[in-house]
Amino acid sequence: MSDSVVEGLGGDPVVQFSVFLENKVGRLSEFSRLLAQNSIHIIAMTVLDTTDSSIVRIIVDDPVNSSSVLYLEGYSFSETEVLVVEMNSVDDVPVLLSTILAAEINVHYLYPFIFRPSDKSALAIQLEDLDLAADVLKYSDFRVLCQSDISR
Repeated sequence: MSDSVVEGLGGDPVVQFSVFLENKVGRLSEFSRLLAQNSIHIIAMTVLDTTDSSIVRIIVDDPVNSSSVLYLEGYSFSETEVLVVEMNSVDDVPVLLSTILAAEINVHYLYPFIFRPSDKSALAIQLEDLDLAADVLKYSDFRVLCQSDISR
């Protein structure tokens, strides 16, 4: 995400971790316990699995500490910026997607938040053009969140 969008949001972009795990019984539980033991809370998650491995995409409330913990524990992971959009009701989903479609922006994937401090729903969205999507959504009165909006 470019600095212009970050400045426009008033803070740091939201960081998503894509963590590669062996597809074995208990591995996801072990991973989540490791984060919890380090006072890191998973606030959004999705899991894509194959026969041998899984990609766990997470958004946490403490990305700096998460990066250190994952590195020190030897996890294979990457960090990526995603757009996080707050929603007031379920009726916002088709409006949000129509807004993105009207701007001809391709959605790669999206997933919901498990928890937000403000008790509002939110979607994490990976798109073809994060900058344009942020501008279009803000223009359409959606609130695009930054990391400080979801961190402790």
